[in-house]
Amino acid sequence: MSYLFTSESVSEGHPDKVSDQVSDAMLDAYLSHDPNSKVACETFCTTGLVLVGGEITSKGKGKVDVEEVVRGVVRKIGYTKASYRFDADSCAILNTIHGQSPDILQGVEDGKGLHKEQGAGDQGMMFGYANIETENYMPLPLMLSHAILRELADIRREGKVMTYLRPDSKSQVTIEYNDRGRPESIHTIVVSTQHDDFITPDNDSPEAVENADRAMLEIIRNDVRDIVLRRILKKSPYHVRRLFGRGWQERIKLHVNPTGKFVIGGPHGDVGLTGRKIIVDTYGGYGAHGGGAFSGKDSSKVDRSAAYAARHIAKNIVASGLCTQALVQVAYAIGLAQPVSINVNTFRTCKQWRDGKKMSDSQISETIAGMFDMRPAAIVERFGLKNPIFSDTAAYGHFGREVEKREVEVFYEGKDVTKRVVDGETRYFKTVETFGWERLDRVNDIVKAFNLEEVKETPYQKVY
Repeated sequence: MSYLFTSESVSEGHPDKVSDQVSDAMLDAYLSHDPNSKVACETFCTTGLVLVGGEITSKGKGKVDVEEVVRGVVRKIGYTKASYRFDADSCAILNTIHGQSPDILQGVEDGKGLHKEQGAGDQGMMFGYANIETENYMPLPLMLSHAILRELADIRREGKVMTYLRPDSKSQVTIEYNDRGRPESIHTIVVSTQHDDFITPDNDSPEAVENADRAMLEIIRNDVRDIVLRRILKKSPYHVRRLFGRGWQERIKLHVNPTGKFVIGGPHGDVGLTGRKIIVDTYGGYGAHGGGAFSGKDSSKVDRSAAYAARHIAKNIVASGLCTQALVQVAYAIGLAQPVSINVNTFRTCKQWRDGKKMSDSQISETIAGMFDMRPAAIVERFGLKNPIFSDTAAYGHFGREVEKREVEVFYEGKDVTKRVVDGETRYFKTVETFGWERLDRVNDIVKAFNLEEVKETPYQKVY
Protein backbone atom coordinates (compact mmCIF):
# COMPACT_ATOMS: atom_id res chain seq x y z
CA MET A 1 0.00 0.00 0.00
CA SER A 2 1.42 3.42 -0.95
CA TYR A 3 2.09 6.14 1.59
CA LEU A 4 3.16 9.79 1.72
CA PHE A 5 6.20 11.31 3.43
CA THR A 6 6.96 15.02 3.76
CA SER A 7 10.10 17.02 4.56
CA GLU A 8 10.68 20.76 4.75
CA SER A 9 13.56 23.17 4.41
CA VAL A 10 14.12 26.85 5.17
CA SER A 11 16.34 29.33 3.34
CA GLU A 12 19.44 31.14 4.53
CA GLY A 13 17.23 34.20 5.06
CA HIS A 14 14.89 32.47 7.49
CA PRO A 15 15.38 34.10 10.92
CA ASP A 16 16.44 30.85 12.62
CA LYS A 17 18.95 30.21 9.84
CA VAL A 18 20.28 33.77 10.17
CA SER A 19 21.00 32.91 13.80
CA ASP A 20 22.62 29.57 12.89
CA GLN A 21 24.86 31.26 10.33
CA VAL A 22 25.96 33.97 12.76
CA SER A 23 26.76 31.35 15.42
CA ASP A 24 28.83 29.24 13.02
CA ALA A 25 30.59 32.31 11.63
CA MET A 26 31.57 33.17 15.19
CA LEU A 27 32.88 29.63 15.69
CA ASP A 28 34.95 29.85 12.50
CA ALA A 29 36.30 33.27 13.48
CA TYR A 30 37.62 31.92 16.79
CA LEU A 31 38.96 28.71 15.23
CA SER A 32 40.88 30.77 12.67
CA HIS A 33 42.76 32.36 15.61
CA ASP A 34 42.96 29.30 17.86
CA PRO A 35 42.14 25.74 16.68
CA ASN A 36 41.64 24.68 20.30
CA SER A 37 38.88 27.23 20.89
CA LYS A 38 35.96 26.01 22.98
CA VAL A 39 32.83 27.68 21.66
CA ALA A 40 29.14 27.50 22.54
CA CYS A 41 27.66 30.51 20.77
CA GLU A 42 23.95 31.33 20.65
CA THR A 43 22.35 34.05 18.54
CA PHE A 44 19.01 35.84 18.82
CA CYS A 45 17.81 38.14 16.05
CA THR A 46 14.74 40.30 15.66
CA THR A 47 13.74 43.66 14.22
CA GLY A 48 16.91 45.77 14.03
CA LEU A 49 18.81 43.64 16.57
CA VAL A 50 21.25 40.75 16.80
CA LEU A 51 22.17 39.44 20.25
CA VAL A 52 25.22 37.15 20.42
CA GLY A 53 25.88 35.26 23.64
CA GLY A 54 27.32 32.08 25.07
CA GLU A 55 30.55 30.66 26.44
CA ILE A 56 33.85 30.93 24.60
CA THR A 57 37.37 30.10 25.76
CA SER A 58 39.96 30.97 23.13
CA LYS A 59 43.27 32.67 22.45
CA GLY A 60 41.29 34.58 19.86
CA LYS A 61 39.33 36.41 22.53
CA GLY A 62 39.76 40.12 21.98
CA LYS A 63 40.97 39.51 18.41
CA VAL A 64 37.63 38.60 16.85
CA ASP A 65 35.53 41.59 15.86
CA VAL A 66 32.06 40.32 16.75
CA GLU A 67 30.29 43.22 15.07
CA GLU A 68 32.21 42.75 11.83
CA VAL A 69 31.44 39.01 11.79
CA VAL A 70 27.72 39.56 12.37
CA ARG A 71 27.35 42.31 9.78
CA GLY A 72 29.26 40.24 7.23
CA VAL A 73 26.89 37.30 7.65
CA VAL A 74 23.76 39.44 7.43
CA ARG A 75 25.10 41.20 4.33
CA LYS A 76 26.03 37.94 2.59
CA ILE A 77 22.54 36.54 3.17
CA GLY A 78 21.04 39.57 1.46
CA TYR A 79 19.56 41.74 4.20
CA THR A 80 20.92 44.98 2.78
CA LYS A 81 17.88 47.26 2.54
CA ALA A 82 16.41 49.42 5.30
CA SER A 83 12.93 48.51 4.06
CA TYR A 84 13.48 44.98 5.39
CA ARG A 85 13.53 46.47 8.94
CA PHE A 86 16.60 44.31 9.51
CA ASP A 87 19.75 45.03 7.55
CA ALA A 88 23.51 44.64 7.82
CA ASP A 89 24.33 48.33 8.14
CA SER A 90 21.76 49.50 10.68
CA CYS A 91 21.00 46.55 13.00
CA ALA A 92 22.16 46.90 16.59
CA ILE A 93 24.54 44.20 17.85
CA LEU A 94 24.79 43.16 21.51
CA ASN A 95 27.67 40.96 22.67
CA THR A 96 27.18 38.97 25.90
CA ILE A 97 29.88 36.31 25.40
CA HIS A 98 31.79 35.04 28.44
CA GLY A 99 34.19 32.21 29.27
CA GLN A 100 33.34 28.51 29.39
CA SER A 101 32.69 26.85 32.72
CA PRO A 102 35.98 25.41 34.07
CA ASP A 103 34.02 22.37 35.30
CA ILE A 104 33.09 21.50 31.71
CA LEU A 105 36.43 22.59 30.27
CA GLN A 106 38.39 20.14 32.41
CA GLY A 107 36.47 17.23 30.92
CA VAL A 108 37.05 18.08 27.27
CA GLU A 109 40.80 18.74 27.34
CA ASP A 110 43.36 15.96 27.58
CA GLY A 111 44.67 15.42 31.09
CA LYS A 112 42.68 18.25 32.68
CA GLY A 113 39.95 16.26 34.46
CA LEU A 114 39.54 12.85 36.03
CA HIS A 115 40.47 11.09 32.79
CA LYS A 116 43.56 11.24 30.60
CA GLU A 117 41.70 11.32 27.30
CA GLN A 118 39.51 14.10 25.93
CA GLY A 119 35.99 13.31 27.03
CA ALA A 120 32.63 14.10 25.51
CA GLY A 121 31.42 17.65 26.10
CA ASP A 122 28.04 16.40 27.24
CA GLN A 123 25.96 13.29 27.69
CA GLY A 124 23.37 12.34 25.09
CA MET A 125 22.67 10.29 22.00
CA MET A 126 23.34 11.23 18.38
CA PHE A 127 22.11 9.69 15.14
CA GLY A 128 23.35 9.31 11.58
CA TYR A 129 21.20 8.11 8.69
CA ALA A 130 21.58 7.11 5.04
CA ASN A 131 19.44 5.47 2.37
CA ILE A 132 19.56 4.85 -1.39
CA GLU A 133 16.98 7.39 -2.55
CA THR A 134 19.55 9.84 -3.89
CA GLU A 135 23.11 9.83 -5.19
CA ASN A 136 24.31 11.34 -1.91
CA TYR A 137 22.46 8.72 0.19
CA MET A 138 19.97 11.22 1.59
CA PRO A 139 16.15 11.17 1.82
CA LEU A 140 14.64 12.53 -1.39
CA PRO A 141 11.93 14.82 0.09
CA LEU A 142 14.53 16.77 2.05
CA MET A 143 16.95 17.05 -0.87
CA LEU A 144 14.22 18.43 -3.13
CA SER A 145 13.16 20.88 -0.42
CA HIS A 146 16.74 22.13 -0.15
CA ALA A 147 17.06 22.31 -3.96
CA ILE A 148 14.00 24.55 -4.31
CA LEU A 149 15.38 27.08 -1.83
CA ARG A 150 18.89 27.00 -3.28
CA GLU A 151 17.37 27.74 -6.68
CA LEU A 152 15.35 30.63 -5.26
CA ALA A 153 18.51 32.06 -3.66
CA ASP A 154 20.47 31.70 -6.93
CA ILE A 155 17.69 33.44 -8.88
CA ARG A 156 17.54 36.24 -6.29
CA ARG A 157 21.28 36.86 -6.52
CA GLU A 158 21.32 36.70 -10.32
CA GLY A 159 18.73 39.49 -10.37
CA LYS A 160 17.46 38.73 -13.90
CA VAL A 161 14.04 37.23 -13.21
CA MET A 162 11.81 37.20 -10.13
CA THR A 163 13.47 40.45 -9.10
CA TYR A 164 10.89 40.89 -6.34
CA LEU A 165 12.40 38.08 -4.22
CA ARG A 166 13.55 38.74 -0.65
CA PRO A 167 15.80 36.46 1.44
CA ASP A 168 13.28 34.63 3.64
CA SER A 169 11.62 31.48 2.26
CA LYS A 170 10.45 27.97 3.14
CA SER A 171 9.70 24.86 1.12
CA GLN A 172 8.06 21.51 1.70
CA VAL A 173 7.93 18.43 -0.53
CA THR A 174 5.65 15.40 -0.19
CA ILE A 175 6.65 12.19 -1.98
CA GLU A 176 4.37 9.24 -2.65
CA TYR A 177 6.08 5.89 -1.97
CA ASN A 178 5.01 2.42 -3.09
CA ASP A 179 4.58 -0.52 -0.71
CA ARG A 180 8.26 -1.44 -1.17
CA GLY A 181 9.33 1.96 0.09
CA ARG A 182 10.43 3.29 -3.32
CA PRO A 183 9.55 6.85 -4.42
CA GLU A 184 6.77 6.78 -7.02
CA SER A 185 5.79 10.41 -7.62
CA ILE A 186 5.90 13.93 -6.25
CA HIS A 187 2.57 14.54 -4.58
CA THR A 188 2.70 18.09 -3.17
CA ILE A 189 5.11 21.04 -3.19
CA VAL A 190 4.71 24.02 -0.86
CA VAL A 191 6.78 27.18 -1.33
CA SER A 192 6.51 30.34 0.77
CA THR A 193 8.82 33.12 -0.35
CA GLN A 194 9.19 36.65 0.92
CA HIS A 195 8.76 39.30 -1.77
CA ASP A 196 8.59 43.01 -2.46
CA ASP A 197 5.19 44.71 -2.48
CA PHE A 198 5.53 45.04 -6.24
CA ILE A 199 1.95 45.78 -7.33
CA THR A 200 0.35 48.97 -6.04
CA PRO A 201 -3.44 48.99 -5.46
CA ASP A 202 -5.49 51.38 -7.59
CA ASN A 203 -6.82 52.98 -4.40
CA ASP A 204 -7.04 52.37 -0.66
CA SER A 205 -10.24 50.34 -0.76
CA PRO A 206 -10.15 46.77 0.64
CA GLU A 207 -11.22 45.46 -2.76
CA ALA A 208 -8.36 47.19 -4.58
CA VAL A 209 -5.83 45.96 -2.01
CA GLU A 210 -7.14 42.40 -2.31
CA ASN A 211 -6.98 42.54 -6.11
CA ALA A 212 -3.36 43.75 -5.99
CA ASP A 213 -2.43 40.99 -3.57
CA ARG A 214 -4.10 38.35 -5.75
CA ALA A 215 -2.26 39.63 -8.82
CA MET A 216 1.09 39.42 -6.99
CA LEU A 217 0.32 35.91 -5.76
CA GLU A 218 -0.57 34.75 -9.27
CA ILE A 219 2.69 36.06 -10.70
CA ILE A 220 4.76 34.46 -7.92
CA ARG A 221 2.98 31.12 -8.26
CA ASN A 222 3.50 31.04 -12.03
CA ASP A 223 7.17 31.98 -11.62
CA VAL A 224 7.79 29.25 -9.04
CA ARG A 225 6.21 26.70 -11.39
CA ASP A 226 7.66 27.91 -14.69
CA ILE A 227 11.08 29.19 -13.58
CA VAL A 228 12.14 27.60 -10.28
CA LEU A 229 10.77 24.08 -10.76
CA ARG A 230 11.80 23.94 -14.42
CA ARG A 231 15.38 24.85 -13.47
CA ILE A 232 15.38 22.08 -10.90
CA LEU A 233 14.05 19.61 -13.47
CA LYS A 234 16.91 20.44 -15.84
CA LYS A 235 19.51 19.82 -13.12
CA SER A 236 17.95 16.63 -11.73
CA PRO A 237 18.90 13.04 -12.59
CA TYR A 238 16.47 10.91 -14.56
CA HIS A 239 14.86 9.20 -11.58
CA VAL A 240 13.86 12.57 -10.09
CA ARG A 241 12.53 13.88 -13.41
CA ARG A 242 10.49 10.67 -13.64
CA LEU A 243 8.81 11.50 -10.33
CA PHE A 244 7.54 14.77 -11.79
CA GLY A 245 6.03 12.85 -14.69
CA ARG A 246 4.17 14.11 -17.73
CA GLY A 247 1.75 16.93 -17.12
CA TRP A 248 3.33 17.64 -13.74
CA GLN A 249 2.25 21.28 -13.89
CA GLU A 250 -1.38 20.16 -13.48
CA ARG A 251 -0.88 16.91 -11.56
CA ILE A 252 1.38 18.03 -8.70
CA LYS A 253 -0.37 19.97 -5.96
CA LEU A 254 1.51 23.26 -5.79
CA HIS A 255 0.88 25.72 -2.97
CA VAL A 256 2.75 29.02 -3.21
CA ASN A 257 2.46 31.57 -0.39
CA PRO A 258 -0.75 29.88 0.78
CA THR A 259 -1.46 32.59 3.38
CA GLY A 260 -1.33 35.26 0.66
CA LYS A 261 1.08 38.21 0.72
CA PHE A 262 4.49 37.58 2.31
CA VAL A 263 6.24 40.98 2.40
CA ILE A 264 7.06 41.14 6.11
CA GLY A 265 9.59 38.40 6.81
CA GLY A 266 13.05 37.60 8.08
CA PRO A 267 13.94 38.63 11.63
CA HIS A 268 11.45 41.51 11.36
CA GLY A 269 8.61 39.06 10.79
CA ASP A 270 9.69 36.43 13.30
CA VAL A 271 12.35 36.12 15.98
CA GLY A 272 15.31 33.89 15.05
CA LEU A 273 17.19 31.60 17.44
CA THR A 274 20.15 29.27 16.98
CA GLY A 275 19.29 25.59 16.90
CA ARG A 276 15.59 25.66 16.09
CA LYS A 277 15.86 23.89 12.73
CA ILE A 278 17.52 20.62 13.73
CA ILE A 279 15.31 18.46 11.48
CA VAL A 280 16.04 20.66 8.47
CA ASP A 281 19.74 20.40 9.38
CA THR A 282 19.67 16.60 9.40
CA TYR A 283 17.34 14.18 7.57
CA GLY A 284 13.97 15.88 7.24
CA GLY A 285 12.26 13.65 9.78
CA TYR A 286 13.68 10.33 8.57
CA GLY A 287 15.30 8.05 11.11
CA ALA A 288 15.69 9.77 14.46
CA HIS A 289 17.29 12.80 16.12
CA GLY A 290 19.03 13.00 19.47
CA GLY A 291 17.74 16.54 20.11
CA GLY A 292 21.02 18.45 20.14
CA ALA A 293 21.58 21.32 17.73
CA PHE A 294 24.81 21.82 15.78
CA SER A 295 25.52 25.45 14.95
CA GLY A 296 27.74 27.53 17.21
CA LYS A 297 29.29 24.49 18.90
CA ASP A 298 32.92 23.47 18.59
CA SER A 299 33.78 19.83 17.96
CA SER A 300 34.26 18.90 21.61
CA LYS A 301 30.47 18.99 21.76
CA VAL A 302 29.48 15.50 20.62
CA ASP A 303 26.04 16.84 19.72
CA ARG A 304 27.81 17.95 16.58
CA SER A 305 30.95 15.89 16.04
CA ALA A 306 29.42 12.51 16.90
CA ALA A 307 26.39 13.21 14.69
CA TYR A 308 28.82 13.83 11.83
CA ALA A 309 30.67 10.60 12.62
CA ALA A 310 27.41 8.63 12.80
CA ARG A 311 26.39 9.95 9.36
CA HIS A 312 29.80 8.90 8.00
CA ILE A 313 29.26 5.36 9.27
CA ALA A 314 25.68 5.12 7.98
CA LYS A 315 26.61 6.42 4.53
CA ASN A 316 29.53 4.00 4.15
CA ILE A 317 27.40 1.07 5.34
CA VAL A 318 24.70 1.75 2.75
CA ALA A 319 27.24 2.47 -0.02
CA SER A 320 28.88 -0.90 0.68
CA GLY A 321 25.68 -2.70 -0.28
CA LEU A 322 25.17 -4.23 3.18
CA CYS A 323 21.66 -2.71 3.40
CA THR A 324 19.49 -0.11 1.68
CA GLN A 325 19.10 2.14 4.71
CA ALA A 326 20.87 2.50 8.03
CA LEU A 327 20.34 4.45 11.22
CA VAL A 328 23.38 4.66 13.49
CA GLN A 329 23.02 5.69 17.13
CA VAL A 330 25.93 6.58 19.40
CA ALA A 331 25.65 7.71 23.03
CA TYR A 332 28.09 9.32 25.48
CA ALA A 333 28.59 10.21 29.12
CA ILE A 334 30.00 13.68 29.81
CA GLY A 335 33.74 13.64 30.38
CA LEU A 336 34.25 10.08 29.12
CA ALA A 337 35.96 9.35 25.81
CA GLN A 338 34.51 5.98 24.83
CA PRO A 339 30.84 5.99 23.85
CA VAL A 340 28.53 4.08 26.17
CA SER A 341 26.77 2.45 23.18
CA ILE A 342 26.78 2.13 19.39
CA ASN A 343 23.76 0.70 17.60
CA VAL A 344 23.00 0.11 13.89
CA ASN A 345 19.41 -0.30 12.68
CA THR A 346 19.05 -1.51 9.07
CA PHE A 347 15.24 -1.64 9.15
CA ARG A 348 15.39 -5.31 8.04
CA THR A 349 17.02 -4.33 4.75
CA CYS A 350 20.23 -6.30 5.33
CA LYS A 351 20.56 -9.17 2.85
CA GLN A 352 23.85 -10.62 4.09
CA TRP A 353 24.00 -14.10 5.66
CA ARG A 354 26.30 -15.40 8.39
CA ASP A 355 26.33 -18.92 9.85
CA GLY A 356 23.30 -19.89 7.78
CA LYS A 357 21.16 -16.98 8.98
CA LYS A 358 20.54 -13.44 7.84
CA MET A 359 22.75 -11.11 9.86
CA SER A 360 21.02 -9.40 12.74
CA ASP A 361 21.40 -5.71 13.54
CA SER A 362 23.12 -6.67 16.79
CA GLN A 363 25.80 -8.56 14.82
CA ILE A 364 26.22 -5.60 12.48
CA SER A 365 26.44 -3.19 15.44
CA GLU A 366 29.14 -5.26 17.11
CA THR A 367 31.28 -5.40 13.97
CA ILE A 368 30.84 -1.69 13.18
CA ALA A 369 31.69 -0.69 16.76
CA GLY A 370 35.03 -2.43 16.38
CA MET A 371 35.80 -0.72 13.06
CA PHE A 372 35.24 2.96 13.89
CA ASP A 373 37.02 4.90 16.63
CA MET A 374 34.26 7.06 18.12
CA ARG A 375 36.26 8.82 20.81
CA PRO A 376 35.77 12.60 20.47
CA ALA A 377 39.46 13.30 19.80
CA ALA A 378 39.57 10.62 17.09
CA ILE A 379 36.47 12.07 15.39
CA VAL A 380 37.98 15.56 15.46
CA GLU A 381 41.21 14.28 13.91
CA ARG A 382 39.39 12.19 11.29
CA PHE A 383 37.39 15.09 9.87
CA GLY A 384 39.62 18.06 10.66
CA LEU A 385 37.05 19.60 12.98
CA LYS A 386 39.45 22.11 14.53
CA ASN A 387 39.55 23.99 11.23
CA PRO A 388 37.23 26.91 10.41
CA ILE A 389 34.90 24.91 8.15
CA PHE A 390 31.49 25.31 9.73
CA SER A 391 29.89 28.39 8.15
CA ASP A 392 29.00 26.38 5.04
CA THR A 393 27.02 23.89 7.12
CA ALA A 394 24.65 26.45 8.62
CA ALA A 395 22.18 26.59 5.69
CA TYR A 396 20.72 23.87 3.43
CA GLY A 397 21.68 20.96 5.65
CA HIS A 398 24.78 19.50 7.27
CA PHE A 399 24.56 16.24 5.30
CA GLY A 400 24.42 15.17 1.67
CA ARG A 401 26.87 17.94 0.73
CA GLU A 402 29.94 17.80 -1.51
CA VAL A 403 33.36 17.23 0.03
CA GLU A 404 35.63 20.11 -0.99
CA LYS A 405 39.16 21.28 -0.29
CA ARG A 406 39.84 24.96 -0.04
CA GLU A 407 42.32 27.43 1.36
CA VAL A 408 41.36 29.57 4.33
CA GLU A 409 43.21 32.31 6.13
CA VAL A 410 44.26 31.63 9.72
CA PHE A 411 46.05 33.78 12.26
CA TYR A 412 48.53 31.37 13.80
CA GLU A 413 51.62 29.42 12.82
CA GLY A 414 51.68 25.65 12.95
CA LYS A 415 51.52 22.34 11.14
CA ASP A 416 50.11 22.54 7.61
CA VAL A 417 50.03 26.34 7.77
CA THR A 418 51.61 28.18 4.84
CA LYS A 419 53.18 31.59 5.33
CA ARG A 420 52.95 34.09 2.47
CA VAL A 421 53.66 37.77 2.02
CA VAL A 422 50.62 39.55 0.56
CA ASP A 423 50.90 43.26 -0.20
CA GLY A 424 53.93 43.51 2.07
CA GLU A 425 52.13 41.79 4.96
CA THR A 426 52.86 38.31 6.31
CA ARG A 427 49.71 36.19 6.28
CA TYR A 428 48.95 32.55 7.07
CA PHE A 429 46.85 30.11 5.05
CA LYS A 430 45.73 26.54 5.52
CA THR A 431 44.14 24.00 3.16
CA VAL A 432 41.05 22.49 4.80
CA GLU A 433 38.43 19.94 3.84
CA THR A 434 34.74 20.74 4.19
CA PHE A 435 32.07 18.10 4.81
CA GLY A 436 34.68 15.38 5.33
CA TRP A 437 32.06 13.21 7.04
CA GLU A 438 30.52 12.71 3.58
CA ARG A 439 33.56 10.77 2.32
CA LEU A 440 33.01 7.20 1.14
CA ASP A 441 36.43 6.10 2.36
CA ARG A 442 35.44 3.07 4.44
CA VAL A 443 33.32 1.19 1.90
CA ASN A 444 36.06 -1.33 1.07
CA ASP A 445 36.72 -1.96 4.76
CA ILE A 446 33.04 -2.73 5.33
CA VAL A 447 32.93 -4.97 2.24
CA LYS A 448 35.82 -7.01 3.67
CA ALA A 449 34.47 -7.07 7.23
CA PHE A 450 31.09 -8.44 6.11
CA ASN A 451 32.38 -10.56 3.22
CA LEU A 452 30.32 -8.64 0.67
CA GLU A 453 30.71 -8.59 -3.08
CA GLU A 454 33.05 -5.91 -4.38
CA VAL A 455 31.17 -2.69 -5.09
CA LYS A 456 31.23 -2.16 -8.86
CA GLU A 457 28.19 0.09 -9.01
CA THR A 458 26.55 1.94 -6.17
CA PRO A 459 23.35 0.63 -4.57
CA TYR A 460 21.73 3.80 -5.90
CA GLN A 461 22.71 2.85 -9.47
CA LYS A 462 21.37 -0.67 -9.02
CA VAL A 463 17.93 0.61 -8.04
CA TYR A 464 17.65 3.46 -10.54
